[in-house]
Amino acid sequence: MSSAVADGRVMAGRYLRHVVRAPEEIVIYFTLPIMFVLVFGYVFGSGMSVPGGGDYREFLIPGVFVMTMLYGIGATATGVSVDLGRGVLDRFRSMPMARSALITGRVAADQARALLETTVLVICGLLVGWQWNLGIGKALAGIGLLLLLRLALSCVGVAFGLVSPNPDTVSMVVFPLAFPLSAISNVFVAPQLMPGWLGTISEWNPISATTTALRELFGNPGLGSDSWPAENALLLAVAWPVLLIAIFGPLAVRLYRNLGR
Repeated sequence: MSSAVADGRVMAGRYLRHVVRAPEEIVIYFTLPIMFVLVFGYVFGSGMSVPGGGDYREFLIPGVFVMTMLYGIGATATGVSVDLGRGVLDRFRSMPMARSALITGRVAADQARALLETTVLVICGLLVGWQWNLGIGKALAGIGLLLLLRLALSCVGVAFGLVSPNPDTVSMVVFPLAFPLSAISNVFVAPQLMPGWLGTISEWNPISATTTALRELFGNPGLGSDSWPAENALLLAVAWPVLLIAIFGPLAVRLYRNLGR
């Protein structure tokens, strides 16, 4: 057990060193959510309405936090796919190291990266007028929900990276799937303002669940809905990631064990 933990720590360090050596990757993943804050918050914000009233930027920022976690799938899947294509994973499999180290190390590195991204976005949010209003305890609970979601999405990213023939496939598939998932959610617009059927899909979207839970914990506007998903957002914000981990965690382990067969 201690050997597996040590091997996982070594792998996490390897992934984090790659991030430091390729800072342009971090810039790319930071630029998109910051652009959404600026464009939607300042350009379109004056024309956006929030159910129950309130500042649109305070409504928007929790959704941007969640969207950043979602787009992290691309970085995870690309990193795994690159290692697979270069034969790095085959070398790891031939070494006297725990088979779980690849996945645990990747997930641990993703958590460290997610924490860094969240810190930068919190600073960006404070600069544009967002704030948490219910105390530091609930704010930290909201950060915990973000990291739980990122943990689940890391499992999805590892599994996808192990079945992707090359990194180009990741960019062609992950981002076209991630964008509709964030667009058909309550990140930018409240489900109450959407057509009935689309609003229902939006409210059951896992992205919407975590976003609503964050707004509740941060004391931000946008909690006007009385639907079951909205009233039980905290429950769904935990249940959806746990379900994804239960499905894609074992799947990623199985895919890794079956490499080369």
